Amino acid sequence: MATVALYSSATGLNALSTKLDVIANNLANVNTEGFKSSRANFQDLFYQEKRMPGVENASGSESPTGLYVGLGVKVSGTQLDFRLGAPVQTDKELDMMIDGEGFFRVEVAPSVSGDGFAYTRAGNFTVNEDGELVLANDLGSRLEGGITIPDDATKVEISTDGRVFVQQAGDNEPVEVGQIEIATFINPEGLKQVGSSMFIESGSSGPAIAGQPGEEHFGQIRTGFLEGSNVDPTMELVELIRTQRAFEMNSQVIQAADETLRAIGQLRQ
Repeated sequence: MATVALYSSATGLNALSTKLDVIANNLANVNTEGFKSSRANFQDLFYQEKRMPGVENASGSESPTGLYVGLGVKVSGTQLDFRLGAPVQTDKELDMMIDGEGFFRVEVAPSVSGDGFAYTRAGNFTVNEDGELVLANDLGSRLEGGITIPDDATKVEISTDGRVFVQQAGDNEPVEVGQIEIATFINPEGLKQVGSSMFIESGSSGPAIAGQPGEEHFGQIRTGFLEGSNVDPTMELVELIRTQRAFEMNSQVIQAADETLRAIGQLRQ
């Protein structure tokens, strides 16, 4: 009956609506530092089995195919894309990007993360009233490690391996004041998104693996640069057009199924 077509197309509209939401969020964050785009993955639903393959038919031979009618589609999940975003040169001494794998580890409220830490690729850091390195966002999340910049510092340098040096008035040589560590995950796509370009670990991501920038598989620190959003606007617009067309086709199926049911209802007249 056409009711199955109605149901299947309705699931298609619902799934495509979710995909449209994901695309809209990607495009909205095309200029967000450290943002990682997502994609919606689809999977088909259950099937009505009306005839099994291999069943003996009227001629005594086995049927080469079965008869199955699918019941639609659903969004199986959203998958993060952790490809490196384009470097954006700022020439600010506290702006950093990780050239390679890894995340900056910042402190957050226990209500956000049970262990009090979140992870980000955004490296737009500044200092708070205590001279501590914090993210320049509305949360002001403090960089883990307790690195403090003296108020009389005239110059700050951060090496590729994450060592922080400051030069104070009257000093001839810079002094090391801290070491930035970064973290990686076995499955970064399993991280939980909490907004502000930050992620927290989950059972799927595995625990954070901390290390020094530039060692083993950890990326290096580049100062004076920020990692831009990795959203590809062209590809997102292409996906937007495909989603619109698919939405229209599913709407037409619903209309055709409705007309079929109306015609069946009029047979008694």
